[in-house]
Amino acid sequence: MSNDRIIYLPLGGAGEIGMNCYVYGYGEPGKERLIVVDLGVAFPDMDSSPGVDIIFADISWLEQNRDRIEAVFITHAHEDHIGAVGHLFERLGVRIYARAFTANLARQKLAEYGYSEDTVQTCSKWPETVEAGPFKVGFLPISHSIPESSALVIDTPGGRLIHSGDFKLDPTPIVGEAFDPELFAEVSAGGVKALICDSTNVFSPNPGRSEFELGPNITELVASAPNMVVATTFASNVARVKTLAEAGAKAGRSICLLGRAMRRMIEAAIETGVLTDFPPVIGPEDAVQIPRENVMLLVTGSQGERRAASAQLSRGKYNGIELKEGDMFLFSSKTIPGNEKEVIRIMNNLSEKGVDVVDDSAGRYHVSGHANRPDLERLHDIVSPQMVIPMHGEHRHLREHVKLAEAKGRAGVLAVNGMMIDLSGNEPTVAEWIDAGRTYLDGSVQIGAMDGIVRDRIRMALNGHVVVTVILDEDDEPLGEPWCELKGLPETGRSNASLVEVLEEDLSQFLGRAGEKTLTDDDKIEEGMRRIVRNTAQNEIGKKPEVTIVVNRLS
Repeated sequence: MSNDRIIYLPLGGAGEIGMNCYVYGYGEPGKERLIVVDLGVAFPDMDSSPGVDIIFADISWLEQNRDRIEAVFITHAHEDHIGAVGHLFERLGVRIYARAFTANLARQKLAEYGYSEDTVQTCSKWPETVEAGPFKVGFLPISHSIPESSALVIDTPGGRLIHSGDFKLDPTPIVGEAFDPELFAEVSAGGVKALICDSTNVFSPNPGRSEFELGPNITELVASAPNMVVATTFASNVARVKTLAEAGAKAGRSICLLGRAMRRMIEAAIETGVLTDFPPVIGPEDAVQIPRENVMLLVTGSQGERRAASAQLSRGKYNGIELKEGDMFLFSSKTIPGNEKEVIRIMNNLSEKGVDVVDDSAGRYHVSGHANRPDLERLHDIVSPQMVIPMHGEHRHLREHVKLAEAKGRAGVLAVNGMMIDLSGNEPTVAEWIDAGRTYLDGSVQIGAMDGIVRDRIRMALNGHVVVTVILDEDDEPLGEPWCELKGLPETGRSNASLVEVLEEDLSQFLGRAGEKTLTDDDKIEEGMRRIVRNTAQNEIGKKPEVTIVVNRLS
């Protein structure tokens, strides 16, 4: 009797929203052939990861098992699913499969690293499948807030799995494919062992709304504006960008796209045929030449990104364009948790310029790209899987999604990053735990989250830094007094004396008292001086700074 098993292993995206990376395996325990679904990124914040550019899943386990990996499949082109393909490809070295729009953007990312276009294989939608070892994988169209999103039908000798990807049940998405319940029922008719399912909006109690509903509201708003109109949304939401552009065109405005991501997404959508009737656009050099009331700008930066067009317009000029009093700025987007401060900063900057800011607090100008609670229940009922494995959500989302599945008598498991699940039996069971951390792209270097680099950066940011230099002569005697350089610390403390002078005096006294055993041992000098600096600083300014001791010996 075969002891082959099906495994599911999230390395990113389970217990958080972002950084999606999932592994499926089939075969003998410990020797399974593997496929990877999505290679996404998360974005840093100044509190927990200052100076970091982007974050992606720690793929050390995959790298160690590289010879077992058959392929990588990308469900759609959002950065939290595709953003790491260029950074991680060299460490995996297997072909990437995606549908045309997603493949177009994946090739652009890989080209930045000098990889051939052949690295990415363009796939057609279901019923076409890709054979990858023991797997047959098909791209099943499903609606989302970006074109050509797909669930994956993953067939194994042990049963059929459906990986939902990010989705909503939208019958009229404007751009991209509508949700087709009959197709999902047909695919599920032979039995589905497990549905691995998006959990983002499990707490939203009302059925999701269609992208189609927004057109009249946005058109009315743009038509009512007396001066220049600027709108921002997720650049990848091609349907929304089209709705905004059409609203501007109907109001007799020329459309100008600002921001590299906005232009790249529209170009990719046109090149791959998912967008066929976008209004004509003008460049920024033309936008400044025509009357303001005849211009509509569609700009990047809906999440407050500092370098994006929205932020730069809020601070001053961008590509020669400057906003003025009476202009209108529409946020046709939802602020992702964690980005509130940056978005509000842009809104206040715009307000100070006299720009009228319109957000989506009333739900008139944005709809979510994710399935709400009733929609999740509907997909469960259509697919009727033996098991439901929640993914793409924080811990609270996954836990609630398990409850939702179990309420209908379906087996579920709360699987977080690093938890390998055996799907072979009648219920999911935990097979083993894998170290599943984070990797930071810090400048041009990949570093581990536990390497201590970012931790040291945070400590310096919180506590300041002192560099102490001391010179010892050939006889191991101090040559002059030690001196200090301060970074990020106040100049004076409680004694009202210069903090540098107080530190240098205490350090000189330490060296004057030090015996031969200390003066001949760099480690003891560093340990003693570090203690002096931290204690003195604590007494003077109430902080214990990070300390670097430089010992120079004359030989």
